[in-house]
Amino acid sequence: MNENEKRLLTAVEERIQSFQQKAEADPYRLTYHLMPTIGLLNDPNGLSFFNGRYHFFYQWNPLEESHGAKFWGHYSSEDLTAWRHEPIALVPSEWYERNGCYSGSAVVSDDHLYLFYTGNVKNDSGERETYQCLAVSEDGVHFEKKGPIITLPEGFTAHFRDPKVWKRGATWHMVIGAQTLEGCGAVVLYTSDDLYHWTYRGIIAGAGRSGLGDFGYMWECPDLLEFEEGDVLLISPQGIEPEEDRYQNLFQSGYMMGSLDVDSSRFSHGDFSELDKGFDFYAPQTMTDEAGRRILVAWMGMTDSQEPYHPTLDYRWIHALTIPRELELKDGVLLQRPVKELKKLRAGAFKVRSKKLLAGERWDFDGMGVESKELILNILEAGSFSIRIRNEAEIHYDCQKGRVTLTRHRLDDGSVERRRVDVSHVHQLHLFLDHSSLELFLNDGEHVFTARYFPDVSDDSIVLLPKQNVMFSVEAYSLTSTLNVHS
Repeated sequence: MNENEKRLLTAVEERIQSFQQKAEADPYRLTYHLMPTIGLLNDPNGLSFFNGRYHFFYQWNPLEESHGAKFWGHYSSEDLTAWRHEPIALVPSEWYERNGCYSGSAVVSDDHLYLFYTGNVKNDSGERETYQCLAVSEDGVHFEKKGPIITLPEGFTAHFRDPKVWKRGATWHMVIGAQTLEGCGAVVLYTSDDLYHWTYRGIIAGAGRSGLGDFGYMWECPDLLEFEEGDVLLISPQGIEPEEDRYQNLFQSGYMMGSLDVDSSRFSHGDFSELDKGFDFYAPQTMTDEAGRRILVAWMGMTDSQEPYHPTLDYRWIHALTIPRELELKDGVLLQRPVKELKKLRAGAFKVRSKKLLAGERWDFDGMGVESKELILNILEAGSFSIRIRNEAEIHYDCQKGRVTLTRHRLDDGSVERRRVDVSHVHQLHLFLDHSSLELFLNDGEHVFTARYFPDVSDDSIVLLPKQNVMFSVEAYSLTSTLNVHS
């Protein structure tokens, strides 16, 4: 550990000691989501399973509640529910990362955990430099930095980041998000035999290629997923204009189904589909665990005009990660479902086998409480209805139009904003509520809405308001926490 790293770690520890108690007093602090002790969290990084534990790293600025020089924070768990906050994994202390250890991934090889990340540098002239870097660990907690392993190739700006590594056959593969000199988003491919020496293979997909046309000025956080049905490329493109109900957030996250041909350096693919229709979902990353499940986690936040108005800033923290989701590719659609381990958090069951409401009636979920809850609503006979949550967010199903809409109040001016998706029918709403977040899984993961919202802390109401006759069954659970936020 060099003197710069010691200095930074000391500053972090002093700030945690000063503000941790204040952060934990925030009524909007979450119960079962991963979040920073203090400071700002954004992208999930390095999702992996090593030495019998899941390892989730994350972009973290512990010295401010803003986007500055990022560290890699680190949680680990045996079961995806009981989490331990590990020591900081990466500190921006070296010349090649002095302005931030940016996003990346992890792989396990030869009983070691390898972290790949982007070293961000602003040189003395104010220009950006970028380096793809490597750090290695024997125990999954303490890492030895190996320095840059890839420098910027010709044809790209320094917006060249977020290495995601996986193994296909005997060869290691890496995709990196990029911006071409023409200002177009792209994904490039590298291959390696030993994880240290990498060969550039070219652009496999990008804006202006494969019929995409003008599709963003930067593609972040690429991830290549392999399923029996085909390959799936995740990307987070920036610079896409809204189109009716599509691309409504400042930045988007989605996927394209296709096939990667390494020899021709080409990913042949179909259209881009959004992964989440809510307000707060970005930079997803996946891993494959010991059971062969593909698990996804995303940043439950967004760098947009709402960010400076988050009430949690007064408590010296901001943002969180989504709950872990298991992915299934079915008929070309990427389904997302909460991992089954989350059932371990359940307590205080609340069940109604069936209930019929006439148009104009209302049904209150009395006595259930809503701060940290899981709610499963099965629609037995569907008419149009709304679910109003703490008078701050509302889910509306329009049976005639075949549309589900999520609304909430904006943080800057209090106006109502909405996100919506067209559906053929609705048979289930699976809702995870925390003190200031909601994640809605519609029709067994066919569509997902993720959002932060900030209701009156004294309001615990959930109300079902049918506009037409509705018959439903419901079960609900309180969700407990086994989260050790700092150790």
